[in-house]
Amino acid sequence: MTTAGDIMHRGAQWIPAHETLDRAAQLMRELNVGALPISDENERLCGILTDRDIVVGCVAMGHDPAKVTAGEMAKGTPRWIESDADIDDVLTEMRTHQIRRLPVIDDKRLVGMISEADLARHLTDEQIAAFAESVYARSASG
Repeated sequence: MTTAGDIMHRGAQWIPAHETLDRAAQLMRELNVGALPISDENERLCGILTDRDIVVGCVAMGHDPAKVTAGEMAKGTPRWIESDADIDDVLTEMRTHQIRRLPVIDDKRLVGMISEADLARHLTDEQIAAFAESVYARSASG
């Protein structure tokens, strides 16, 4: 059985909710990633911040990324998966919630992230095709 822990990108890092978006952008550049999980003061997942969130939700709205925090951008219920979850559960979670990045949690702590690139490296062509069709077909029509 392939698990979330088997395919995840290890070394994912939180951005604390109190950090500003300019710091988040710097961290994204340093880590070469397009998304960061947002943690509350207890290092619990409270959202995910993407580079697009910074551009569209802050800069394009005329706000200063040095004054807006990651926590202010956290909206909705964050989705995540346990590291021992089966790959089918990973795909179901990502399909159902139309998400392209999924934090992996173990003992309530962030241990990795699963992105579309991770799926592409570890899934069969059939699994990738089914995932892409389910995620992109609905998002294109919606």
